[in-house]
Amino acid sequence: MLKNLPYDKPNKLTFKEGNPKTDKNKNIKGLEHYRILRLNLAPSDLSGYNVCSMASKGCRKACLHTAGNPVFQAQKDRGRINRTRYYFQDREEFINKLKREIKNFEIWCKKNNFKAVVRLNTTSDVSWENHKIFEEFPNIQWYDYTKIYKRALKYVNGQYPSNYHLTYSLNEDNYKEAFDILLKGGNISAVFRKDLPKTYKGYKVINGDTHDLRFLDIQNCIVGLKAKGKAKKDYSGFVLD
Repeated sequence: MLKNLPYDKPNKLTFKEGNPKTDKNKNIKGLEHYRILRLNLAPSDLSGYNVCSMASKGCRKACLHTAGNPVFQAQKDRGRINRTRYYFQDREEFINKLKREIKNFEIWCKKNNFKAVVRLNTTSDVSWENHKIFEEFPNIQWYDYTKIYKRALKYVNGQYPSNYHLTYSLNEDNYKEAFDILLKGGNISAVFRKDLPKTYKGYKVINGDTHDLRFLDIQNCIVGLKAKGKAKKDYSGFVLD
């Protein structure tokens, strides 16, 4: 563990508004009753602590952390770095604060007739199951993407709570693992440079850009995502042609 790094303790950890990717379902008929609470940490080792242990070079270069208006990037960096250092340097207090925010979100959703959904790894790949947090909120739907093969394998083997959904992310150096997850009946996400194909390597490809509610996807498919931002210029193999 690194020595303590300076940070400002954040007043708020999670957000339910302001992310174009997780807000898309609000404008889709039949999906508008879902509300997503998200946690954004500083990706990879930007904070001095690595929250993306299996990130490839292509993944790091194309990370959606830098998507959006560059004018706000420095502010966004500071907020996410503060939250990440808080998680590593005052773990118990962080988790307690996180649970309070999730509980308040659950109450708000119930009051407003929304279905509560939480994505904690919006820009990270932390094994949140180690904190037994999913079991504590059984009425909330949880979901994430991961590049950690062992996590994806546990998911397809039914070793996680039923209210947690996990999609394995394909990159340039985990083809074998990704197609093993598909072979076992799981789903993977893959980034394509241009138009999404109907199938890839014999598996159905669905449009993952329509919304981010991955737990609604059909089983045993590839979640296709179009290259965005820096990913458009990636030729490491992370983006598929």
